[in-house]
Amino acid sequence: MQLLKDKVVFLTGGTEGIGYECAKTYYKAGAKVSIITHKEDSLQQCRSKFFNDDIHYILADVSHPEDVNRAINETIARYGKIDAIHNNAGVSNPSKTVCNTTNDEWDKVFNVNVKGIYHTTKYGIEALKQSKGTILNTSSLVGSIGQELHAAYTATKGAVSALTKSMALDYAPFNIRVNAVAPAGVWTPMLRRWSNQQPNVGQIENYLNEIHPLGYCPEGDVVADVCLFLISEQARFITGCILPVSGGAELGYRRFMDQQGEKGDAILPVD
Repeated sequence: MQLLKDKVVFLTGGTEGIGYECAKTYYKAGAKVSIITHKEDSLQQCRSKFFNDDIHYILADVSHPEDVNRAINETIARYGKIDAIHNNAGVSNPSKTVCNTTNDEWDKVFNVNVKGIYHTTKYGIEALKQSKGTILNTSSLVGSIGQELHAAYTATKGAVSALTKSMALDYAPFNIRVNAVAPAGVWTPMLRRWSNQQPNVGQIENYLNEIHPLGYCPEGDVVADVCLFLISEQARFITGCILPVSGGAELGYRRFMDQQGEKGDAILPVD
């Protein structure tokens, strides 16, 4: 059964990590997928291994309104409609406290992670009204519980979760559903970059496994399967939901054994 047969999905940040896994999952479910990225090298690499007439790549930066408007129009021109917008594009840098974050760093993470959703909604909402479609946002568990040395990023993800609920109310009269997924740790290029910025790099893999009561830090496919459900008709009566895909990481603080077998500090999840 193809849950997205004949559907068109507009997916930002779809060439790496969770986004790439979502692109593959949506395609296998029968969708035509318009994949948006601002990275030329990532686009070309992804195109070389994942390409056919039902996959369309667009080089665009979600923080730039003119890029998003062009990408929306290009998708409609190619496929005739848009049934779902998945706002997955995001940046995690910097790994810093508020006081150590520069103005430019703060603006960049908000312009991509939050304003990107503003842009795709502004320019894509009329298409979704016609299709009675859906919006899915990639949030994070840290948006509700916080995280040490990641102030700007956690602030954006808290904003994404709150925005998701407000949008769900605003667009329900048009039969448009709006939801979000909230992962904890997921092995993605973004997470690996974050890991390399931490003071205890050698313990990060153990840390990321132990924050999940299910015992391991997953790959992006576990999130993609949930995303497929939320944008499909299987979730037709779900809106305003921030769905944890976290292996139970939100159930309580956990401690992990360090390399010497001693108890370490309490830890919090990231994505």
